[in-house]
Amino acid sequence: MLADLTAGAVEDAEARAAAKPLADVEAAAAAQPPALDVLSALAPADRVKIIAEVKRASPSRGDLAEIPDPALQARRYEEGGASAISVLTEGRRFKGSLADLEAVKAAVRVPVLRKDFIATEYQVLEARAAGADLILLIVAALPQDALVRLHALALELGMTPLVETHSATEVDRAADLGASLIGVNARDLSTFELDRDLFGRLAERIPPGAIKIAESAVLEPADVAHYRATGADVVLVGEALVTNDPVSTLHAFLEAGAHAATSERSTSR
Repeated sequence: MLADLTAGAVEDAEARAAAKPLADVEAAAAAQPPALDVLSALAPADRVKIIAEVKRASPSRGDLAEIPDPALQARRYEEGGASAISVLTEGRRFKGSLADLEAVKAAVRVPVLRKDFIATEYQVLEARAAGADLILLIVAALPQDALVRLHALALELGMTPLVETHSATEVDRAADLGASLIGVNARDLSTFELDRDLFGRLAERIPPGAIKIAESAVLEPADVAHYRATGADVVLVGEALVTNDPVSTLHAFLEAGAHAATSERSTSR
């Protein structure tokens, strides 16, 4: 599944490159205002932080929500207390686009993540040209030399890479990269099965100083509390926010994370 998604995303990027050459995208990226300070926005704090995702569909669940106005959805996320916004830009299975990202970036003041299956320099550059402050790099989809190259390019452009992992070996590869944001996705992108406890098993392997992000398997406040209690600085949430009222859902999730942090501190005394 992951290989197919990545191949499709690269094929679609090649089609865009035929219409808009690399030099034009480089110029558009250079003309963007500087990317926002993602590390400050997501820095560990006495409360959990949430990356809220604009997500219309997924291969595992099919259609989730129409989201005719992604900018409005993102503004509601910001109103609800999200620290960053993730925008699915993959079009085949997630029904997203770079136009969604551009609309969201123009509508909010928090950092915006391009979430896609990125495997080429062109995709990194077009992310910055569209205004992305972060990009997703999936360790399982990339050989280490490509991961190093794309990570370096993102940093050169002023963006912050979110390096996504699914195993101890992948966490080690992210650590070797010097990644500042390391995510653990509970969804195995080869089988699409979920394991909410994976983050807790891998969290201690993430180097000190890196921001720890738990991804997927978040449907209710207890899931956020679980991730916070097992060491998450940030939780990325998609489906639960597009299928429910985003503001009240975010409030409930943030409250649950705060209670989990309080309980953890009380237990450690």
